[in-house]
Amino acid sequence: MEIERNLLYEVANLLKNSKETVSVAESVTSGYLQYSFSQMADASKYYHGGITAYTLEKKVKFLNINSEEAEKCDCVSDKIAEEMARNIAKSFETDWGIAVTGYSTPVEESDFKIYAYFSFSHKDEIVFTKKLELHPRTNQQNAQIYYCEFILGCFKTKLSELQSE
Repeated sequence: MEIERNLLYEVANLLKNSKETVSVAESVTSGYLQYSFSQMADASKYYHGGITAYTLEKKVKFLNINSEEAEKCDCVSDKIAEEMARNIAKSFETDWGIAVTGYSTPVEESDFKIYAYFSFSHKDEIVFTKKLELHPRTNQQNAQIYYCEFILGCFKTKLSELQSE
């Protein structure tokens, strides 16, 4: 199972046409978003890179998230996703920051549910944040791939909206 090539092509074209750049901060998708951007044509023209950080300590150190807020929610909330998105864009000096944090398996901390929060920042403003919930019996890899594809689909929509303004 992999991300639909057409979606990658469309996101790449929208980024190239807008002459804007993007970077990614992720945990639950474990680098899959970064991999997807690297598969896009001429990626180095608009994709500056990303960070995969799983632990609270590494999210605080590399993504500059608020440790008190992160401790309250096991690093999984809309606020944490928004901080990650804004701070990855600052770190990589990009127009866009995309971030995702959540659960790909049902665990006690998630109340045995599978969900993720993701957020987009554009020029230091949060322009989109959403919680995505999956069935608790979803296979871990399928959850990660689904999150990635859904996030890229939303990002494509957001890019399209901004270009049509």
